[in-house]
This record gives sequence, structure tokens and C-alpha cells, in this order.
Amino acid sequence: MTTATYTVKGMTCGHCVSSVKEEVGEVAGVTGVEVDLATGLVTVESEGPVDAAAVTAAVEEAGYEVVDR
Repeated sequence: MTTATYTVKGMTCGHCVSSVKEEVGEVAGVTGVEVDLATGLVTVESEGPVDAAAVTAAVEEAGYEVVDR
């Protein structure tokens, strides 16, 4: 299993968390997504490496910005 962590800017509520989880969860190869609203950390689990650009695009699709990965 592979784990990658991203810092996401702009999330302020539970709806934000749900939106990010839903979009990132649709990225090919992703098997799990955990979002910590307090820290802005998004942890992505997968069976193998996942395209970081695809995760970033999914976060942006949800309306937020990846500031660090």
C-alpha cells in the first residue's frame, strides 16, 4: 500500500471535507482518503503510486488548492 499526504488550503467546514473526499476518491487507483479539517491534511491511500497531478486536479475540482505535497 502507498500513502501520500497533501496540504489543502481553503477548507472551512464538513462540507469542504466531503467535497474533497469525494473528488479525490474518484482518482484512478485511490483506495482511501482521509481529510483532517483542522490541519488541512489530505492523506491518500492506494495500492500503488497515484499521479499527484490527478490528485491536485481533483482537489481543484472540489474548489480548493493543494499548497504542499
